[in-house]
Formats: sequence, structure tokens, C-alpha cells
Amino acid sequence: MIDDLDLEKLDRREASELAKLLRAVREVGFLTVSNTGLRAEQVRDVIEAYRDFFHLPEAQKKTVDMAVTGSNRGWGAPHSEQVDPNANPDFKEVFDCGYELPPGNAYADKGLSVYAQNLWPEYPVEFQSTIRIYYSDACSVAMRILRAIAVALGRDEASFDRAFDTPMALLRGNFYPERPSWAGDRDFGIAAHTDYGCLTLLATDGSSGLEVRMPDNSWQPVAAEPGTFVINFGEMLEFWTAGQVKATEHRVVGGTQERISVPLFLNPSYDTNVAPPGSGQTISAGEHLTNRYNETYVHLQTT
Repeated sequence: MIDDLDLEKLDRREASELAKLLRAVREVGFLTVSNTGLRAEQVRDVIEAYRDFFHLPEAQKKTVDMAVTGSNRGWGAPHSEQVDPNANPDFKEVFDCGYELPPGNAYADKGLSVYAQNLWPEYPVEFQSTIRIYYSDACSVAMRILRAIAVALGRDEASFDRAFDTPMALLRGNFYPERPSWAGDRDFGIAAHTDYGCLTLLATDGSSGLEVRMPDNSWQPVAAEPGTFVINFGEMLEFWTAGQVKATEHRVVGGTQERISVPLFLNPSYDTNVAPPGSGQTISAGEHLTNRYNETYVHLQTT
């Protein structure tokens, strides 16, 4: 079962809501959350901004093609990602933007994958402003959820905060067209995978498509209307909490209609050690994320 939680109750640290959160992070790795302060109207505007962009002619989208820059900022064409090496490249399109470093920041030399300069299309006209505002608001909501998780795990609520002063947070628009007629059993909108980072805050247009691998190994559909968000957790947070938080496999097979989803991937600063506490290991958040991006983005893959 995938629980629906109320973020206002989590903000108040209500014991019953924290207990639901603890069960969700430990057993399932997925939940939905409402009452975040992000209005449904704002989310719909963001989704429609992405939809307008993805419906542009390919020549216009290519002006911000991430394959040209060698980064993961801008437009990713169909088949530009391969999350499962045993499946074909995913047939979705994406648009990525991320944290913008201030001038002179020490992380400027850490590579194009995690702190690259954003690429913005000329059209739609309001696209950049709409997405930038949402990026900031979504990061704030994701941090509130992370603080609630810290409390549910018996930690100080600010125990993760310092690690996010220069976050490798990535906002993505996903465009899943209707499943192509040529698609076979190795073709997906996005193949089965676990997320790479810490916490994912996912807004969707309400269309079905996302499936979660449940503890009994079955695939369960999960959907959320604009204003309610799907939350899941990545590999980094599983490492970082010594397995107290579960990174769960999920996929999008594709259906009979197009689908827009907008995940925010909240990740800590590059030098954060996300190894299990007390393990004596060092797992650099930035190196882990860079390695996983290099495996996934077709234009970054090495042969």
C-alpha cells in the first residue's frame, strides 16, 4: 500500500503522521503527499509550459540540445537515456535544469554533469520564468519532507540541512508520448530503475503510467493529480541512512495517451559523504551522481 501523507501535519510533527512516514520510507520507498503549499494551479502551469515546449518543432528544441553541450542541461531527445542496460534507450523526451552556481563558487570545476549552466529555449516566452520559480518552490517543499524524515528516523530535524547548501538538485520535465506501435518488451518510457540521489518530488498531469515494484514484487500503478505529489527515495539516501530509507524500483511502460511528469531530484552538495554512518567508508555524492549520469545519458556514455 502506498500511503498519502499531509505535509502540514508532518510540519507540526504529529506522531501519527510521522509513524505513517516511517513505515513508508522503510517498507515501500514511495508515498504521496498533499497540503504542501504548492497550488494545483501553479503545478498545472508548469506542466503546460513543458507540454508547450515538447510540442515545438524538433528544430527549435535542438537549439537547447544537451547532447551538443555534453552536459545534462536542456533538451534530451527520444532515446537519449538508457536507465537499464538490458533494455533499449527510453523513448521519452526530457528537459533538465539545475542549481546555478554563484560566480567564483568552488564547485565550478566539478564537471558538466552536476553544476552545468542551464540552457533555456527562446520559446515558449514564459518558460524560463515559470520553471525557475517552480524549481525554487519545489526545493523548499522537498527539504521540508527531508526534515520530517530526519525526525521520523530519530534524528535532529536539521541533520541533513548543511549538506544541501550547494545542492545538485535537478528539475526535469518528462514527455512520454503514447506508446509507439513498434515498441516491444525491451521498450519503455523509462525502464525499471532506482533513482540515483536522495529524494524525488514528482508532479504529474494525472495520467496513469508510473508503476512501483512493491515489497511482494508486484508492480503497482501510482498516480497523482496536480497539487498532490509522489515521493520516492534514491540510492544516496539509502546509503546515507544505512538502509533505513528504501530506494525502490519503478518504471513507465507507456500507454494510449501522452503523459507529462515533473520530478525534482533533490541531491546534496558534491563533497557530501553519503556512506553509511560509522562505516568508515567515503562515498562522494558528486562522484556517485556523476558516475550514474555517465551510465545513463547516451551522449555521456563511454565505450
